[in-house]
Amino acid sequence: MQFTLNGTQMTLKEGQDYRDAAETLLPGRRALAVRVNGSTLPLSAVPREGEQARLLTYADEEGRRVYERSLRFVFLCAARRALPGVRMRVEHSIRRGIYIVPDAPITQDAVDALKREMRAIVAADLPFEKRAISREDATALFRARGDVDKVRLLHYRPYEHFQLYECDGMPEYFYGEMVPSTGYVPVFDLRLLLPGLALLLPDRADPSRASRLVELPKLMRTFAESARWNEILGISNVADLNEMIEKRTLREFIRVNEELHEISLVNIAQKFLASGARLILVAGPSSSGKTTMTHRLSILLRAMGHLPMKISLDDYYLDRDAIPVDENGERDLENPDTLDLKLLGEHLVALLQGEEIEAPQFDFVTGKRSEKTHKLRAGSDQPILIEGIHALNDRLTSQVPREMKFMIYISALTTINLDDHNRIRTTDARLLRRMVRDSLFRGTPPDETMDMWDSVRAGEEKYIFPYQERADVMFNSSLSYELAILKKYAYPMLAQISPESRNYTLARRLVKFLNYVHTADVENEIPLNSILREFIGGCCFYQSLD
Repeated sequence: MQFTLNGTQMTLKEGQDYRDAAETLLPGRRALAVRVNGSTLPLSAVPREGEQARLLTYADEEGRRVYERSLRFVFLCAARRALPGVRMRVEHSIRRGIYIVPDAPITQDAVDALKREMRAIVAADLPFEKRAISREDATALFRARGDVDKVRLLHYRPYEHFQLYECDGMPEYFYGEMVPSTGYVPVFDLRLLLPGLALLLPDRADPSRASRLVELPKLMRTFAESARWNEILGISNVADLNEMIEKRTLREFIRVNEELHEISLVNIAQKFLASGARLILVAGPSSSGKTTMTHRLSILLRAMGHLPMKISLDDYYLDRDAIPVDENGERDLENPDTLDLKLLGEHLVALLQGEEIEAPQFDFVTGKRSEKTHKLRAGSDQPILIEGIHALNDRLTSQVPREMKFMIYISALTTINLDDHNRIRTTDARLLRRMVRDSLFRGTPPDETMDMWDSVRAGEEKYIFPYQERADVMFNSSLSYELAILKKYAYPMLAQISPESRNYTLARRLVKFLNYVHTADVENEIPLNSILREFIGGCCFYQSLD
């Protein structure tokens, strides 16, 4: 059998699979899966005559997902051995790892025992065996094991058969492909991070060693607060959301969600006023809802007797031909050096001293600064509000004393899972938001939005996430009901992504998890100032867009 792998002509004998070819091209089990015609396949797949394929490694986003998924399974197998009867819930991602919480107190001795068992399972090189199973049989299996979360989710699966994985005698359902065996995921670390633990993945720069634990106490507190909200709301998994839709109780759920956002914003406004600061800086990654949140905060401050002045960082962009390039020679639009930092700093100091400035205006059509300016002068106690992805970077406000700055970090931190062992990634939820907004209001096709996403994510890792812990407060803009609304728009968009597109695998993965989510036709219940309106339309702050 002849086929092409990584641009090299390969020949395999009958019965051989991609593992054999992978070891020839990338020895040492560096290959984790294979990409064929836009789809991700396991290395155990058998090539077809004339097929063109590419090996996926840890350098690839999809390769990292395969590694993480497989390592999660190793962890669950180890937990069954070391802590029988203790249930583990995968909560959310942390920097270069996953946060997992047991339903019983965890100790350092328990973490050490878990790590030993994981090492033993990896050393044994146990296979991840894949088999087809009916939904009925799977439901019976998971019910007998006490996995109520999976039983409830499978009720909403639109297909009668699917693939189940088994390792070390433990059957499990994961939403994606695995490596062939446990020996493919030898690099990891496990650290106690109360009330749970951190499962650390390989370092991206050097996959031969595990990432170090980066403690993010403010972000962890924000996740914990959101989890407390979910407990109050009675939601943790997608099945809970679907049941609300079926029982027609989602309308009240929406109102409670939105009120929790309002309470959080009121608390932020009060903390700012108590701080004595003058400059409000709002930063966060793409599609977190920065602009709407800033509008709502401004209105709250006005209701409290203050009149914030808004400064748009967009107006301080350098001319497009002056923007620095990245290592690939492309314009690095995520770089803070796209801004005229010197002029911005001078203007902020002048405003805080009560002086008048002539603020620039940027013309996005020409890609240059306009000749037009507008005069601004701040009152002696007037708050100055600045929103932008780089707002927490000290380079933007280095001339302003720290006590004069109040920093807010906003992100859409998804806190509901598919089930206890399969999380919905925050980055996936943000991508759905951006894809819907860009398609509806910016004329950008979904394929193009996905094309840009890797670059956007790389910019966030480099220029946004390192500064999040500097924030005085954090705001989670995620809404527990939003997937049921976004699906109506995103699902048909994703269905249009062809198998020839480089984004086909990503699109199919998003479709697969959206298959479990009911669509809710209750948009009339979403307030006009909701952060979700920034993405689906109808927002009172952007009526001109509709």
